[in-house]
Formats: sequence, structure tokens, C-alpha cells
Amino acid sequence: MGSFRYAQFCSLACAAEIVGERWTLLILRELFLGPQRFSDLRRRMPGLSSSVLAERLGRLEERSVIVRRTIAPPTPAAIYELSPLGRELEGALAALARWGGHFMSTRRPDDHAEPDWVRLGLTCFARSEPTPQRSYAIRIPDRAGEVALRVEGGPAGTSVRQTREPGDVLIRAHPIPILELAAGADPGSAIRSGAIQAEGDLGALAAFSSLFQIPARIAGSGAVDPSPRNPKGV
Repeated sequence: MGSFRYAQFCSLACAAEIVGERWTLLILRELFLGPQRFSDLRRRMPGLSSSVLAERLGRLEERSVIVRRTIAPPTPAAIYELSPLGRELEGALAALARWGGHFMSTRRPDDHAEPDWVRLGLTCFARSEPTPQRSYAIRIPDRAGEVALRVEGGPAGTSVRQTREPGDVLIRAHPIPILELAAGADPGSAIRSGAIQAEGDLGALAAFSSLFQIPARIAGSGAVDPSPRNPKGV
């Protein structure tokens, strides 16, 4: 399978040849969240055609960045997942996500957001130094029900896990209000507007943003929508 070459003896140029094409980084983002079927990838990335997706997956598989395997019956299907080599990109993608946060502004009407992108976003911006020892159970509406996360601070920094374990406070919200809360939006205002619902130790909400290091402009983007237009994915 052919691919573009910069014809430069440079490791950065070699990396750009593999991950620099349009959509490739976003495909990798999806696979960092877990194995995906072809149809799942198409659904989660509106605007990406089947032919381009097949081409990008083929190139990544050819370079051993991803692997394809078949799920056994009763529902046989091919799924794609990161190889050990692909997993080595995790730090680079997290750094790019943090850098990209400087350029996020008001969400546009056609901007798509998947509920489990919140896990990736919170993980990328989680602090590694000691953070307040508070815990948060987060529930985000999804097509299949809801995405369940647990955020916890402590001496080792902030951890973000996909689990239904309880926390000091339970937060129910769509993706954008959660990210804005992590970026420093006022919890009281978010509750009064209906952007978030919270149960438990509401005082813990004041410490939530201190568990993350997110560019302040996200908190002031005006993206909170207490009545999301798309309740299945915000």
C-alpha cells in the first residue's frame, strides 16, 4: 500500500508520514478508548467516508500501529485495536490534546462530541502532583445508557477510571458541562442553570477543578447548554 513520503531522513518526518494524514490522529484517539468495529468508527466521526477510513486503517495496520482481529460468534465481527507499538503514541497524543486546549473556544452548532471523550479529556489534563483527596462519580448520558467514570484525587495526583464505583459526590451531566466544570466553571451556577445535577457532598464540587490543569478559556467558552440539542451524544 503506497503512502506519502517527505523524503527526509528525520524521525519526526517518519512519524508525520504515519500519523499526519487527515483523520489518522482521530482514529487513534478512538482506539485509545478501546477496540472498535469499522461501523463504530464511522458513526463516531461524522464526515469521515468509508473509503477514507478503510484506507487509513489499512496504512496503520501495514505499519503495525494497529491490529485487526475477529470476534467469535454469535456476533462475529472484525475489530481494530492498537498494537503495543501504537500504544507508545499515548504520551504524544495526550501532549497534543493538552496543547490543543489552548485553541478551544465556543462550541459551534455542528461540533460533535462523544460522551466517552470526557474520559480521554480528563485523563489528558489530570494533574500528576498531589491533589485534594476527594472522589467524584460521573454519569454521562449515552446511546447505550450512560458512561460511568470515577475521578479521584490524592497524593499521587488525579486518576480517571471507567467504573461505576461511588464517590463523595455524584455528578450527572453531558460532556461539555463536565469539561467546563473541570476547567473552573462555577459549580453553583452550573447546578442552578440545570447544566449539571449533583447528589451527595456538594461541597466537594468546589475542589473538582483543582484536580485538573485545563486552559481557563474552556471554562469561559459559553458552551454550557442546560438543554442539549442532541441528548444522545450532546
